[in-house]
Amino acid sequence: MMRDSFNPGLGHTVGRGLAAILSAASDPGADDIELREVPLELVAPNPRQPRRVFDLEALDGLASSMRDRGVLQPVLVRPAPGGRFELIAGERRWRAAQIAGLATIPALVGVHDDAAALEIALIENVARAELNPVEDAQACAALVEELGLTQEELGRRTGRSRVAVANLLRLLDLPDAVLASIESGALSAGHGRALLTAPGDEVRLRLARETVRDGLSVRRLEERARAAATDSTAPTTRGHASAPPDPEVGRIAHELSELLGGDVRIHRRAQVLRAELRLGSIEDARELASRLRDRTR
Repeated sequence: MMRDSFNPGLGHTVGRGLAAILSAASDPGADDIELREVPLELVAPNPRQPRRVFDLEALDGLASSMRDRGVLQPVLVRPAPGGRFELIAGERRWRAAQIAGLATIPALVGVHDDAAALEIALIENVARAELNPVEDAQACAALVEELGLTQEELGRRTGRSRVAVANLLRLLDLPDAVLASIESGALSAGHGRALLTAPGDEVRLRLARETVRDGLSVRRLEERARAAATDSTAPTTRGHASAPPDPEVGRIAHELSELLGGDVRIHRRAQVLRAELRLGSIEDARELASRLRDRTR
């Protein structure tokens, strides 16, 4: 049961996304939530918050809005020792409220165990699309690995296809330096997916540096990555140069990778093409087989 005890002047509406997340939570205490004003000084951030980068300019804008209109949507917290509270969802609002100089913030207070708190925090961020691609991928990976969700289940909870989830998780196969460039905005998620078609970390790092230095588009990077992949797999004969990479074959491999949610490599020998699909786990293979089977019925 939800008990309402906070200032009605601040608004009573809980965002539809957060309400849906709460209703999907498996924690039996999720329905017993109290809506109340909580002193900001008693609220501590969630140590497992997936979002690490906060736009200061955006926070200042939100703080200005809070000064004029108040906090229109409550944060979600759970009780902590010593009469304090731990944030589960809403750290941007909590930070902006501090900048605005507010003394309290409207909060939904409920008892959630660690698993439920992690699930709510991650899904809330993922569903709102407020994370950068690397944070998004790491949040999805935590839900898959720590809570045992399949990629298909995660897709349903966050409004994405299983393939979109799989392609996002594939970004985590990139070297840390490349992930840092994506996180900073120097490279896009599209650049990251293009780099995945290149063979090995050394080549991926080199292509990433070239992309940042030369300002390469995703399409141009895809061409270089496909060429590098073809060069690394093309058979060579003593005394004969290897065949030049076929851009059409590389394009098809990239499209198949996006469609199937795995790393597709196409090898050509004479007039015969052999496609190789690399998936992250046996579970990924089962899900893909099930999805393809359903489409052929």
